[in-house]
Amino acid sequence: MISKSSAQTLALTELGRDTCPMEWQIKTSGAGLYEFTRDVAAKVTGTGVLTLFVQHTSCSLLIQENADPEVQTDLAAFFDRLVPPSDHPRMSYLRHTYEGPDDMPAHIKAAMLPTSLQIPVISGEMQLGTWQGIYIFEHKTVPHLRRVVGMMVGAVR
Repeated sequence: MISKSSAQTLALTELGRDTCPMEWQIKTSGAGLYEFTRDVAAKVTGTGVLTLFVQHTSCSLLIQENADPEVQTDLAAFFDRLVPPSDHPRMSYLRHTYEGPDDMPAHIKAAMLPTSLQIPVISGEMQLGTWQGIYIFEHKTVPHLRRVVGMMVGAVR
């Protein structure tokens, strides 16, 4: 009798399980959401699971609605009110302000929101909903070049 884990390993082997690393560099121009769904879709092949990870501590990754830009505006406004800059009276207890009043609040927002995502992929198509897009959520007010790494695991072509 084959154990469940052995059967899963066998099934993955039969699929031709493989991995495919990927990378994206996203330029931001300050705080806000930046969609890069098409950039990701251009590199995805095969069937499996795509994991995305942002290599920074002051921004986040989100899957969010991409049909109405007011959604992104409202999300940014909500988190700005929830975690205002360190020069706001409510935030006077913050000490990590070396890069300005948005520094520690950016780290707090990144701690509250995802820095990695998993997306199922079937025959080279990410299984996102009709109005879903992949976003970098930049929490800093100045421009940055953000690096996102990805790993596709499954039957990669």
